[in-house]
Amino acid sequence: MKVCLLSNTPDPIKVIYLACRTCYSKLAPSEMQEVTDEKMVSLIKNTILSGHHSVLEHASFSFSVEGVSRALTHQLVRHRLASYAQQSQRYVEYKEDTLDFVMPKTIAKNYKDKFDALMKEIFKTYRELVEDGVPAEDARYLLPNASTTNIIVTMNFRELMQFSKIRLCYRAQWEILEMVKKMKDEVTTVSQFLANGLQPKCQHLGYCDETKPCGCYKFSTSALEVKSERNKLWDM
Repeated sequence: MKVCLLSNTPDPIKVIYLACRTCYSKLAPSEMQEVTDEKMVSLIKNTILSGHHSVLEHASFSFSVEGVSRALTHQLVRHRLASYAQQSQRYVEYKEDTLDFVMPKTIAKNYKDKFDALMKEIFKTYRELVEDGVPAEDARYLLPNASTTNIIVTMNFRELMQFSKIRLCYRAQWEILEMVKKMKDEVTTVSQFLANGLQPKCQHLGYCDETKPCGCYKFSTSALEVKSERNKLWDM
């Protein structure tokens, strides 16, 4: 797996700061005076803690995610407030040196040989179908979730923070958890402050609201009661 930050909003701290100031100032954004990084971070932090998160949408990050499984990307694209461009199995015809698979450690521990043999058989049949004239878009029906793919992901920072709350949870699947950790590392190269905001939701809440907690935070009875009341909103 390889994750690279392709691009991001230039000076994202300044952009988010100006968004925060604009909401509560008579001045136009272009008229606002320069302040220190410390003051900008302080205002942004207070704004986030107040629950005003829309200002975070003015900064965005684009990542190249390479060599991950289709099982991962099926989870990834469920996060709808993002933009994606994924390698197509319809238009990309896989050759002998381009098709690869992701093998979980739990399988590699005792079943590596069986897994490898099955993948080779699947690929062999895929190549036979393509060489016999079956379109790659139809031959791909043989390919498993383990098949690797490449995808470009663009998220504004608000969505990236929400995404991290879910996928950095210690109960998230290992592959997507590893991917988000790498994305966080890339954000660190731009802003340590913003990277610090990419945490599992228990770190934001101060408790775990999962019905099957991992044990990192002690389960909160009061959180259960609040969740129960909120669930009543959806009762018909």
